[in-house]
Amino acid sequence: MISVIDDDASVRAATNNLLSSHGYLVDAFASAEEFLQSIRLNDSSCVIADVQMSAMSGLDLLDHMRAQGYTVPFIFITAFPEESVRARALKAGAVCFLAKPFAGPALISCVEGALNRHRGGTSR
Repeated sequence: MISVIDDDASVRAATNNLLSSHGYLVDAFASAEEFLQSIRLNDSSCVIADVQMSAMSGLDLLDHMRAQGYTVPFIFITAFPEESVRARALKAGAVCFLAKPFAGPALISCVEGALNRHRGGTSR
């Protein structure tokens, strides 16, 4: 299960369609809070999150999940690819950091890498 978290409905839909077309099960969420309250929290094999969202950012979500013991891999997507944010995301354990608009193959490569790294482990 790939969890896609982005406050932009068109990005959620496009990312969902791309991943689904490659055979992945996908669940999409409009906010970090929605994801944290979902039943999919413990089922996620990979999280793809926007960096900038209202209320809780993608980076804050990663920090929160790590503090709760979740080791699920994170991929960040952003329309504002600042180097300081990228460095913080990668230091916090993100697998990939992609600027919007990103190429479909780049995201698929990131997902495959994240799942290969995480294979055999549990999400928590």
